[in-house]
Amino acid sequence: MSDQTAHPINLTELRSQLKASREALFAQFEKNGNCGLLLHKHRLLVDELLKKLWHSLTIPSSLALVAVGGFGRGELYPYSDVDVLFLLPKNLPNQPEKFAELQGKIETLVGMFWDLGLDLGHSVRTIEQCLEESGADITVQTSLLEARLITGNHRLFSLLTRLYDNAMDSKAFFRAKVMEMRQRHSKYEDTPYSLEPNCKESPGGLRDLQLILWVAKAAGFGNSWNELCKRRLITQFESKQLQRNEGILKKIRCHLHLICKRREDRLVFDVQQTLAERFHCEAQASKRASEVLMQRYYWSAKAVTQLNTILLQNIEARLFPVSKANSNPLEGAFASYFRERNGLLDLVDGDCYDKNSSLILATFLTLAQNKQLSGLTANTMRRLWHARDHIDEAFRKNPVNRALFMDIIHLPFGVTHALRNMNRLSILGRYLPSFRRIVGQMQHDLFHVYTVDQHILMVLRNIRRFMFPEYAHEYPFCSQLIANFERPWVLYVAALFHDIAKGRGGDHSELGERDVRRFCREHEIDKEDTELICFLVKQHLQMSQVAQKQDMSNPEVIANFARMVKNERYLTALYLLTVADVRGTSPKVWNAWKGRLLEELYRMTKRALGGEPPSATAELEQRKRDAIKSLRLYGFSEFSHEAFWKTLDVAYFLRHDANDIAWQTRHLHDQLTATEPVVSARLAPSGEGMQVMVYAKDRPELFALICAYFDSKNMSILDAKIHTTNTQYALDSFMVIDDDMSNYRALIEVIEYELNHWLLERTTLPVPRKGRMSRQSKHFPIKPRVDLRPDERGQHYFLSITANDRTGLLYTIAYIIAEYKLNLHTAKIMTLGERVEDVFLIDGPALNNNKTQIQFETRMLEAMAV
Repeated sequence: MSDQTAHPINLTELRSQLKASREALFAQFEKNGNCGLLLHKHRLLVDELLKKLWHSLTIPSSLALVAVGGFGRGELYPYSDVDVLFLLPKNLPNQPEKFAELQGKIETLVGMFWDLGLDLGHSVRTIEQCLEESGADITVQTSLLEARLITGNHRLFSLLTRLYDNAMDSKAFFRAKVMEMRQRHSKYEDTPYSLEPNCKESPGGLRDLQLILWVAKAAGFGNSWNELCKRRLITQFESKQLQRNEGILKKIRCHLHLICKRREDRLVFDVQQTLAERFHCEAQASKRASEVLMQRYYWSAKAVTQLNTILLQNIEARLFPVSKANSNPLEGAFASYFRERNGLLDLVDGDCYDKNSSLILATFLTLAQNKQLSGLTANTMRRLWHARDHIDEAFRKNPVNRALFMDIIHLPFGVTHALRNMNRLSILGRYLPSFRRIVGQMQHDLFHVYTVDQHILMVLRNIRRFMFPEYAHEYPFCSQLIANFERPWVLYVAALFHDIAKGRGGDHSELGERDVRRFCREHEIDKEDTELICFLVKQHLQMSQVAQKQDMSNPEVIANFARMVKNERYLTALYLLTVADVRGTSPKVWNAWKGRLLEELYRMTKRALGGEPPSATAELEQRKRDAIKSLRLYGFSEFSHEAFWKTLDVAYFLRHDANDIAWQTRHLHDQLTATEPVVSARLAPSGEGMQVMVYAKDRPELFALICAYFDSKNMSILDAKIHTTNTQYALDSFMVIDDDMSNYRALIEVIEYELNHWLLERTTLPVPRKGRMSRQSKHFPIKPRVDLRPDERGQHYFLSITANDRTGLLYTIAYIIAEYKLNLHTAKIMTLGERVEDVFLIDGPALNNNKTQIQFETRMLEAMAV
């Protein structure tokens, strides 16, 4: 092909023309508010500009200029980057001077574009490089999905699109984008309700809508809401909802750019009032104009979040079809109304809510009662969304429904998820009208970063986390106190109501107390618990204020506070609620100083009350006493255990019973600085199998090496408890079984000898074998799930894995953890029949990179697949 004819241009003149054209477009938008027209015309304007520059430099006609990303999609926000690809032919000029000339022209074009005041994001690749990069980087693959030719070699571009489409693995692309979405959501605390949300990246933002269209296009299901509607992936109503909310979010983003005169996607406090004026929002009796705007935004983001979940489920069902619903029976009084479908709760009768509205609340109860379920099907969510209108005054007064709501509050597991799902689907606000008033209600202060409803649910979640051993490392003292706190559900009710009266005017603590007292009366909560709940709601700010604002060295301050809390149960409850409340305001608000003040106030007040040691620690102290009694039976002195126990923290004692503590203490009390691994095995105290303990200097691959040994012996690991002492020794214990159940006693000495030498001699990990599944697992496969999330302090990550059990599974997991050079701190291994639910606390440099995180999750998911 011959080179194009040059068309010299005047950059100064072109800059003036561009500025005038853009200002005219922006002014037109501010007048008519049509963001779709703005995005389209702005894209056309820049297209023409790029063509002019391209032709002015006589760039060879063998090249192509391609728009990618959002620019390729045909949308260009006022101050967004202009993302382009310089597509090169495979056969580039051989002469160095010609190749240098070509490079110079590309660099000149990029420089000219920057001189014109536009941000150009560019890449220079051949087709082969594009395909190679897209195979390794999901970001590149996504940007090429929306590639569009601006000018240049049409055949070259057509070849790229054809080869790209042929190389697309829609299933792998779907998995990767969902994992990427989870990472992004985690970055924004998994909530659209932060006070300064990102309208593009936050949950419920534009990126969630783009994600749906990306995975749909990659799968060949369409590239617009109308096309998805025709494919019956969404209903006509949902299509209209998506288009309406997408329009709101796009309009917000356009205005943000114009207000800030730069690329800005965050609704920061500084621009909210100006943005409200542009949206013609007016102040109301108890709300500023900016609050009216933000509440409108939150409702849109909430709708997008819900529709995103429904659509992704529908697309996933098309990509990974399931022939029929699972036949495994569900648990619970209402199980007959539901069934399991692909790990989700589905309705047997789609009209059941119209026939019996109490099933609305029963849905969330049944979901929580069946831990194998990860959520609701798209069909169930749709039906719930439409059924919410059934929740009226008569529904709220129905004793059956009140009992169902209390059953949800009393759940041993899943309370937080149940209430969050109810809020997401607008059920919770319908059942509790006071709660509905604070959905999307902002809190204008310097430390709350969530809306009131999201903050309340965050506080509830924090209290729940105190109860579970796997989170004991986060706030050990709180875990100690709640360990034996009687009827902890009273804390959940208090958390649910502690800020429910915000935004009404007046003292929200007093107004909240009235609301919760009425709730307790209507739900038949006894007087003792009612008074504690009301006390907590009314006084939930007092402990924090005394700790941070009063002189705790003054005995009168402590005496007054002790008189206010009355007794130790009230003190413990208030302390737990206060810690959860402060932590629920913002990830940055809680610090060690505040924690130390609150704990000091707690201890000083407890002494002032003159009571016994906290009942919450009774179980732990009893375990220690029982362990000491057991040690004395073996001839140990009264204080022989102390040196060893000083190396352990509360998490250890929460995870081990007195029998285990005594057994491990007997073998380790004089081995604290052992230079070689200490291995001890015994018959399991209860049930069949063996219990094996390993104590050794901690190292990254230790856990994997131990698992590899059991795998080499074809032993199945039923349970594992991983602990690291404060002297950096690993203290791991395993419950294992062997096919020959009569051989356990003979195996004990063999394991103690072989495992010790295995750990001393092995320097590399053997490659895991593909373990065999049981017959039951083959007939009832469980969809593997891998979830990687940071802990509360952002220092470690929780790796949660759910999959079918099979021999060697735990070693496969451990091998991948070691492969990525991650540190394993604790592990909770649980085998429920044919199902495993494992949680690992890990950290390491590899997790600091989003791409590596996705690779790690993908690697783990592939290993879990049947």
